Amino acid sequence: MFHLNECLLAGQAIPACPLALDASRNFDERHQRALLRYYTAAGAGGVAVGVHTTQFAIRDPQHRLFKPITELAIEELKDADERQGRRHLRIGGVCGMTAQATQEAAWLASLGYDAALLSLGALREASEAELIEHVRGVAETLPVIGFYLQPAVGGRLLPVSFWRKLARIPQVVAVKIAPFNRYQTLDVVRAFAQENRDDVALYTGNDDSILMDLLTPYRFGQVEKRIVGGLLGHWSVWTRSAVALHHRCRNLSQTNEPIPQELLRLAVEVTDCNAAFFDAANGFSGCIAGLHEVLCRQGLLRGTWCLDEQEGLSPGQKEEIDRVYAAYPHLNDDAFVAEHLDAWLS
Repeated sequence: MFHLNECLLAGQAIPACPLALDASRNFDERHQRALLRYYTAAGAGGVAVGVHTTQFAIRDPQHRLFKPITELAIEELKDADERQGRRHLRIGGVCGMTAQATQEAAWLASLGYDAALLSLGALREASEAELIEHVRGVAETLPVIGFYLQPAVGGRLLPVSFWRKLARIPQVVAVKIAPFNRYQTLDVVRAFAQENRDDVALYTGNDDSILMDLLTPYRFGQVEKRIVGGLLGHWSVWTRSAVALHHRCRNLSQTNEPIPQELLRLAVEVTDCNAAFFDAANGFSGCIAGLHEVLCRQGLLRGTWCLDEQEGLSPGQKEEIDRVYAAYPHLNDDAFVAEHLDAWLS
């Protein structure tokens, strides 16, 4: 029997799914299905859709893609469950003010999603108390994964006091920690340690520090916490390799064996790749298009198009992706994709 908390606490590699578009920027269902099949075949523990990597603009009236992509994703995840004989986590992104967020959560619940990854980006001016009430309202409809989104892509700074109050909401089942900041990451982990929420799973969303987050024991007095998995845009590319690295880090954290120097080197290499994919040099302006570029090279997407015509690769970003491709060939999964691509596209 499937138990959400147990599944999350076991630690999963969850890619944040991009949106497949054609040259006219219309929804490309064939390649969207191929992308989801790739993630499940690569060993991902689940998939997150309707999130930042999927593009928040899917909700805009001129696109109306939130419902189509969340429906399609459930179909593919259910098919994968039957093929593989295991249950994949179904995470749906939820955003907007409380009325919109609750409506989105209700839609996801009706489809059979397990939890809502709740963005607070629309409440940038809300007080701490208002934020907590917002989370409570959504959590009544669907279990919530808290989300510390970095300010550079629409998040806001949140103090330890907020995270301690969030930890007191029973329906909060996990937290995606993605401020891209060591101090703020510590704030979240410490808050859940202080509140003794051992039933809440901590997941990294810090695409710039993935392996170190997974390898590090966080000790506060007599309480030790571990980040057990990742829900990451970075893991939407080279996913087969990402799953293997997650398993390796998870095994080390559970056995408390010494961390090999080679794994620390890999941590740096992964971060270097992320700098290219996410366009760190240009304030992350090309973070979605960079992921599209990698998937396009593999044939999983047909182009780097985003819903916003002004959004694309930054000058020099393609060359940076060329550089990390050449520097770290052991991190890509091109051969795995090439072997199965035709079947995924069928």
